[in-house]
Amino acid sequence: MTKRSIPGRHPLTCLALVAALTTAASPPALVRASEPTTALQLFEERIMPIFRSPNPSSCVQCHLSSVDIKDYILPSHTETFVALREDGLVDVEAPEQSKILTLIQMGEKETDPLAKRIHEKTRQAEYEAFSAWIKACCSDPDLVSRSAPEQLATVGPAKPLEVVRHARKSRVLEAFTRNVWSQRMRCFPCHTPDEIDADNPKHQKPAERHGELVKTYGARMNLFRETPEATLAALVASSRKQDGKRYPLINLREPAKSLLVLKPTAKLPPKQDDGSLAKPSSADPVSHMGGIKMHVDDHSYKLFVAWLEDYAAVVGDQYATADELPTDNWIPTQRILRVKGTPADWKPGSVVQLFVHGKDPSGNWSSDPVAFTQSVVTPRGMVNGALLLIASNLGPNHEAAEDAFPLVPGEYLVKAYADTEGKIKTAPSQLLDASDFAGQAVIDAKWLSGFPQAETFEGARLVK
Repeated sequence: MTKRSIPGRHPLTCLALVAALTTAASPPALVRASEPTTALQLFEERIMPIFRSPNPSSCVQCHLSSVDIKDYILPSHTETFVALREDGLVDVEAPEQSKILTLIQMGEKETDPLAKRIHEKTRQAEYEAFSAWIKACCSDPDLVSRSAPEQLATVGPAKPLEVVRHARKSRVLEAFTRNVWSQRMRCFPCHTPDEIDADNPKHQKPAERHGELVKTYGARMNLFRETPEATLAALVASSRKQDGKRYPLINLREPAKSLLVLKPTAKLPPKQDDGSLAKPSSADPVSHMGGIKMHVDDHSYKLFVAWLEDYAAVVGDQYATADELPTDNWIPTQRILRVKGTPADWKPGSVVQLFVHGKDPSGNWSSDPVAFTQSVVTPRGMVNGALLLIASNLGPNHEAAEDAFPLVPGEYLVKAYADTEGKIKTAPSQLLDASDFAGQAVIDAKWLSGFPQAETFEGARLVK
């Protein structure tokens, strides 16, 4: 009975963008003219309308998919109560403290006041209905003492808990912040008005440039807003307005064909007969008045596409098992790793991934890398890439912040993998494996920040 998202359309979100869709979805009529008195009557007159309602439940305030309050209701009053009790979702000793009520009230913790207000009526109606029914059930000794059948019906989401948690909007926003928002300065100043400092003399020309572009192309130039939340809300809201003539900023059907990545990887518009540039295009062939800001093989593109693919899968309710979930634990940094004088068989333009391994407590090289980067071999035989920390391999006490870079200066093992079969072109977000191994080297790294202080080593040091 879980309401599923329609492919190609964006779901309700906890951000301001949900207003248009959710204000029309009012809670079902849960109270009749004569107030029900028994648990069975309460179930029939207040719980079953929720079960039968075509409207989304308040779960959509926190989850993009995979869970709905309807998942916790069975057609039978008795079966529903026994199943909830056996799953620990009903506290027969303290009904008002039942876990199912706590789950319904999770939306009260919402930090976005608009989203909280939008879902408040539905959430309150669900809470009051379940609360009254559970209290009535717990007042019935026969029902409380009823034994669970051998074939106990199950309640709750059909998807594993890991999938349900992965679809939480807070997790999706956190991933957006790491993978997309963190790279916004690639788009300065044209699409980042809040990064322009009017009091900074160095920002005078960028401010003028931004003003000219807004005057010519409108407010849609302001792609990145003041916060990640506001930015994601604007991206999703804009992407709903599809006319079939241009790609959306977020393309749920074909994530890699989202303007969010098509624009920064596109060239300038072609020149016209008078020598001026044509208007930029948001349809094939896509062109970008800012020119190329991101290459399809670099780490930023990988971050963008990985997030877009995951977002599309989440809102499309495509994940069925925990094994299908992406790792989603990359943390962008400003630490640069460079190979100078690449091996002769690394052809210019080919993709290389570099994995950084630290030492385990025994002093041996850890099998799990703590960071990696991806870039292409330049015509001058170099590979330059910003490190992406791998959060799951850093230990429990690391901080995901640039000013708390967790890698201390010292010796590290760098393993190189060369994409000789075009794997990355087919699947941009994947990591190369042992079949692509191209050598390794031990480096003494200081891990200073920025390209001028890149950790550099000679390709000749790589050995297989």
